[in-house]
Amino acid sequence: MPRITKVYTRTGDDGTTGLGGGQRVPKTCPRVVAYGTVDELNACIGTVLSAESSVELVEPLRRIQNELFHLGAELCTPERDAARPAGPRIEQRHIEGLERTIDTLSERLEPLANFILPGGTPAAAQMHVARTVCRRAERDALVLHESEPLGECVVPYLNRLSDTLFVMARFQNQAAGVEDPLWDSRA
Repeated sequence: MPRITKVYTRTGDDGTTGLGGGQRVPKTCPRVVAYGTVDELNACIGTVLSAESSVELVEPLRRIQNELFHLGAELCTPERDAARPAGPRIEQRHIEGLERTIDTLSERLEPLANFILPGGTPAAAQMHVARTVCRRAERDALVLHESEPLGECVVPYLNRLSDTLFVMARFQNQAAGVEDPLWDSRA
């Protein structure tokens, strides 16, 4: 466990940051953008948890927050870095865990008959925000992947996580007795 003695270091005052392998890069590089968006997504999930989420969603959301820390650590260190430290990574088991969560929650939901709009309870609305940030994290990871290799589970994990958050938002509304807002194609 790292020991953080100071929050500020002043080393980023020049617009650069350090990667897991020790390299300094601009804070605008695709790698930093990708793990920054993953960090934003984790903060969104923290907001979901503070919005009185259904008790059945708390454990999976906490698990996802930890997995997002794994993902951030993985994105922070380039795959090609020969000195890559062995650390947490997103693995197939994490994707399968998301799929199990989707299946378990979906069994208790009515099939979709229409597109839904983000909304309902505050927690469900925040899950939709997290879902859209997750889609951006996926796009940012794909931009990074255009120039550098990524772990094979990074993009599938983010893809599955956005689906998980969508199902969780629907489950949250149902658990609270609130109907999902429906899209009116004739509006």
